[in-house]
Amino acid sequence: MTSTATPAGRGAKRPSRPVVLLVPVPGSSAIHELWAGTKLFVVFGISVLLTFYPGWVTIGLMAALVLAAARIAHIPRGAVPSVPRWLWIVLAFGGVTAALAGGAPSISIGAVELQLGGALHFLRITALSIVLLALGAMVSWTTNVAEIGPALATLGRPLRVLRIPVDEWAVALALALRAFPMLIDEFQVLYAARRLRPKPSPRGRKARRQRRATEVIDLLAAAITVTLRRADEMGDAITARGGTGQLAANPARPKFADAVTIAITVVVSGAAVAIETLVLHTA
Repeated sequence: MTSTATPAGRGAKRPSRPVVLLVPVPGSSAIHELWAGTKLFVVFGISVLLTFYPGWVTIGLMAALVLAAARIAHIPRGAVPSVPRWLWIVLAFGGVTAALAGGAPSISIGAVELQLGGALHFLRITALSIVLLALGAMVSWTTNVAEIGPALATLGRPLRVLRIPVDEWAVALALALRAFPMLIDEFQVLYAARRLRPKPSPRGRKARRQRRATEVIDLLAAAITVTLRRADEMGDAITARGGTGQLAANPARPKFADAVTIAITVVVSGAAVAIETLVLHTA
């Protein structure tokens, strides 16, 4: 007896993958075990490099470095969020408008001359943005939130000579990073509960606008209430564990693997700068 049923997944729309922030990917790897300060230092260095040398060679080498790190960290494809349709529309509109600017280089197709300068500039800026977003995502996927505050306190230790409150800033950032995922979950629950409530069908545009304004005010009031309650609970928990000084205290320090990582980043960055300034500019 043969079955004529079609597979359940055929023709069905694939669910979009949401953006997951500040949640490390489960597992362990050489990238996961790096000191958080090393990852922040690498991200800062690459960002500065791409600011002063935003060429194709630099972008390509940094992208290869990020892809190699993602391969070592065993980042699954499912961790990459889906690109919404509206973003593709925005990119297409930006590409078309940038292409209208023209500029060198140009190609000739019969009697028509196409100038590709604007389109190439747009593609380069888009690629640079993707590399920077991938760098931030790598830190989020491979670093525990609790390690970032102490790492910033250690990196900013030389600034204490200038009487800059580095520890206080590190504590504030650590609290914000810990509260951010928790508040996102709370807001999602509030929004889902709000959508489940029965809604009267208003008549007229003025009534619909008033209903939407009322919903926004109710959601904001509920969000502020939840935030204050969570802040009170977090304050009690911090006091019970010894105060805010524990948030910026962590015995973790850079190891040999961190030195190797920084050395590889410096070598690749130096090669990119050398190619951009010595090879391409003299060609």
